[in-house]
Amino acid sequence: MEHKKGRALRLAVSWGEAVRARWKIEWRAATLAIFTIALASSAHAQSVEAFYRGKTIRLIVGSSAGGSTDILARLLARQMGKYLPGNPAIVVVDQPGGGGLVGANRIAHATGADGLEFATMERAIPQFALMGDPNAHFDPLALTWLGSLSSYRNDAFMLVVNASSPVMRAQDLRGAGRGIVVGASQQGSTNLTFALIARQVLGLNVQAIPGYAGSAKIALAMQSGEVDGECIGIVALQASQRALWDNKGLRPLVQFARAARHPELPDVPTGRELAPTPEARALLDFAEMPFYMAQSFVAPPGVPQERAEALRAAFTRATQDPEYSAEAQRLDLDNSPIDHTEIEDLLRRAAATPQSVISQFERLVSQK
Repeated sequence: MEHKKGRALRLAVSWGEAVRARWKIEWRAATLAIFTIALASSAHAQSVEAFYRGKTIRLIVGSSAGGSTDILARLLARQMGKYLPGNPAIVVVDQPGGGGLVGANRIAHATGADGLEFATMERAIPQFALMGDPNAHFDPLALTWLGSLSSYRNDAFMLVVNASSPVMRAQDLRGAGRGIVVGASQQGSTNLTFALIARQVLGLNVQAIPGYAGSAKIALAMQSGEVDGECIGIVALQASQRALWDNKGLRPLVQFARAARHPELPDVPTGRELAPTPEARALLDFAEMPFYMAQSFVAPPGVPQERAEALRAAFTRATQDPEYSAEAQRLDLDNSPIDHTEIEDLLRRAAATPQSVISQFERLVSQK
């Protein structure tokens, strides 16, 4: 009996020692984990600055040097680096064609999502993805959006005719009244799309002739009487044909990409005012969405959160910099920036568009 008690006592002591030993191990592990987390937290506060110090960020521009997108990107790059922790250099790399679907697919599937590269994106490209374009291999909402330099707040996309045209207002183009012929670029171009919208959605007697190589060629065709007008933005028109605009050589008939009339066009109706049905207004909402993020900048998906937030904050602060604002004004560039949250909200609203409306718009833009 005594022997059994001694054995039980020894077992109890051994068990207690094992429990204490295990407790010590777990305590040490927990202490080490807490220390590691504390150390990581301490390092985390310095990680963005430490990462960017001495680095160079590539800003990919998907168009040729000297264009409006290139000019805006270089203006942004000159200011943005000083607002990033560590003050990295930002170099602009022009890759013509890289702003289209090819460029969007590349940035969406970039292997180095480390915050050392971001890019411009043409305004209509996210819309292609939402329409289910088979060549768009990305989800716009999965990208790391930084913001847009233009929300089109100070602009309007107009249907204009020569001032010599007998057509005085949009209503003159309805019914059996007069018609106009406008010049346009290739299939899918914004000026052709909105000429087709004017005809098929708003019911205006507008005939589009595509195939012109840019707005300068269309302007020459208007001067020669080959066409009556075109679809073009105010800012673009002021940049390329300011004298014609200032001297009222053109007559705006409709203004698109506006929820309300532009202050310079108080007597010109918006497309939404002329839309005959709720379905037509829904199509206009979807069609006009790209204008409100007209000069967007985006990084690949998966950029570490703290670096993404640093890039976004630097983008916003750069657009608020007095030097940036003064230079944008000197160059007649639209300066109406928005941040990434507004872009994401635009994309979510566009994604919620009924499929019937998207299908109608897709059929429209596929026309030649």
